[in-house]
Amino acid sequence: MEFLDIAIIVLYFGIILWIAQWASKGKKDAAFSSVDYFLAGKNQGWFVIGASLFASNIGSEIILGVSGAGARGSMPMANFEILASLVLILFGWVFVPFYLRTGVYTMPEFLEKRYSKACRNYLSVISVLAYIITKISLIIFAGALVFEVLGIPFWTGAIITVVATGFYTVLGGLKAVIYTDMAQAFILILGTMGVVFFGLYELGGWNEMIRSIDMAANTSGNPPVDQFFNLWRSTDDTEYPWTGMLFGAPILGVWYWCTDQFIVQRALSAKDVSNARKGALFAGYLKLLPVFLFFLPGVIAYALMQKGMISFSMENADQALPTMITEFLPTGLKGLAIAGLLAALMSSLSSAFNSSSTLLTIDFYQKFKPEASEKELVRFGRIATVVLVLLSLGWIPFMNALMGGGIFHYLQSIQAYIAPPIASVFLLGLFYKWINARAAIVTLWTGFVIGMFRLGAEFMVNEGSLLPTDDSTLSYFLGINFLHFALFLFLFCSAELMIISKLGTPQSLLLLEAVTFQKKKGTSFKWSTDVILTVVLIILVLVIWFIFSPLGIG
Repeated sequence: MEFLDIAIIVLYFGIILWIAQWASKGKKDAAFSSVDYFLAGKNQGWFVIGASLFASNIGSEIILGVSGAGARGSMPMANFEILASLVLILFGWVFVPFYLRTGVYTMPEFLEKRYSKACRNYLSVISVLAYIITKISLIIFAGALVFEVLGIPFWTGAIITVVATGFYTVLGGLKAVIYTDMAQAFILILGTMGVVFFGLYELGGWNEMIRSIDMAANTSGNPPVDQFFNLWRSTDDTEYPWTGMLFGAPILGVWYWCTDQFIVQRALSAKDVSNARKGALFAGYLKLLPVFLFFLPGVIAYALMQKGMISFSMENADQALPTMITEFLPTGLKGLAIAGLLAALMSSLSSAFNSSSTLLTIDFYQKFKPEASEKELVRFGRIATVVLVLLSLGWIPFMNALMGGGIFHYLQSIQAYIAPPIASVFLLGLFYKWINARAAIVTLWTGFVIGMFRLGAEFMVNEGSLLPTDDSTLSYFLGINFLHFALFLFLFCSAELMIISKLGTPQSLLLLEAVTFQKKKGTSFKWSTDVILTVVLIILVLVIWFIFSPLGIG
């Protein structure tokens, strides 16, 4: 890197640390209250909430994974990003009012209000484990890959990542996190936008990129052009069948966007329901950008490789974007692109740290020590962050055996085994008052056991310690596409939830008033800003689906 690149990166760090320091101020005393530290004072507006939702979700693992999918010609993977826009509509209209009405700090706390303490304990434990397996360690892993491409050893990069991000997260709490997220969201958009425009310019434009891909397709093993620009594949596709994408992927989305502390905590910081909903919709619009800013650079990198302008291994296509940055971008733009990757990395990691510490503090420490002072709660939250970082670093070596389909595939497949029972219990619990606590906890544990059996068996097969025969039941079980598996598990859990509830005793309707839908008399539909924004967002999703389909350019 030249001096200008280093100066841009240093400037980025300076801006982020200044924002974090500014956000941490404003208190007469040195200590934060728990509301300040974990929910940013509950007075945030829609813009900062929406930007934080986007930045928290878009970590470097997403950018590397989606761009890697672009280089492999696996465009259906980008559908996860597009579907998130629709799920965020569900989050803003259906889930947000309940969460703010009950005044909860965490999602397990809400589950206790709807069902029981047992359900709260389950979700608390599973959420923390999920953060270690699918969030913190994966974000650190992806960040270390970025540093590795830049010539910094893997573990050195991982440790640098943790220390740099943990510093302001531990000190400033959620307010520091969401305000730095807001800045980082636009830094990563600018950085990736620069990569797209410069890459297309150097290739000679869109048509030249298509021509390069088309010529490469004549070589055996290279994907055809339509595979790069078609979001939909046949039902017998082993990776991303359209049935699994359309019906299975939203289940992962409901768990992640509507019930996961990592995401929901941003909406809990809103000053009111309207700001929380607008923030969710704003994030929905931002989630349409990854197709153009993250997936397309991977396609550009593939075309550049075919023309001999850069070089990377297709066996590790997740390095397409970092290679493009280091080998191809000019001085200045290289620094901006690296700052964008660091912004994505740090925003996701800081959000994961803060959400994890909130769960451990509110759902464990405060529960066992209810007399704890505000200062003690904040102090424990900071200590919990450090412990989780160490555990996450320990999990990283085990991830390599599960990374066959790339970073993003790993992330989504793990979520497919965790999400279905939680999504079922939350979603059905809001709509049906007769769903009871006993059915909920049985469903959660049954779904968890089935999902973990699939994950464990898959891990053993990849390691070579388990070799099922081709015609065995286990082979058929493991052969089910992970998105179809998520759908089947969700349907199984939902049926189990309803059957056990019908055979049991309903909970008190008085206790369920704040956590289930209530029929309102005399209400009529009215057009509002939120409704118009929702309709436009749905239309944009449908347009993108059409463009990147066999009826469009695919």
